[in-house]
Amino acid sequence: MDLKLETRDENGRTIVKVGGEIDVYTAPKLREQLVELVGAGKYHLIVDMEDVDFLDSAGLGVLVGGLKRVRAHDGSLRLVCTQERILKIFRITGLTKVFPISDSVEQAVTAVD
Repeated sequence: MDLKLETRDENGRTIVKVGGEIDVYTAPKLREQLVELVGAGKYHLIVDMEDVDFLDSAGLGVLVGGLKRVRAHDGSLRLVCTQERILKIFRITGLTKVFPISDSVEQAVTAVD
């Protein structure tokens, strides 16, 4: 399956809507998008994962790498996810302590970093 990416700006945040599977084959596409955004001065990112069907360790690595990039600029990276099967991956890996995870884009946009 392919990876779909859409970006938009809202209230000083850049929202990256991700759809499909984030795996070893598609993760580089997401990495490239995050690198481009940070390179363009977008340091407050929200990754909307509501349409993600699958996430593997390569995808987790890209998200952690994106977080490190924005933090180097005193930025933030928030996730939006309500899917239990995806949230379970974050809980098992302990990444719920690393990433702020919101229930909606609206909640993530208005959250204070």
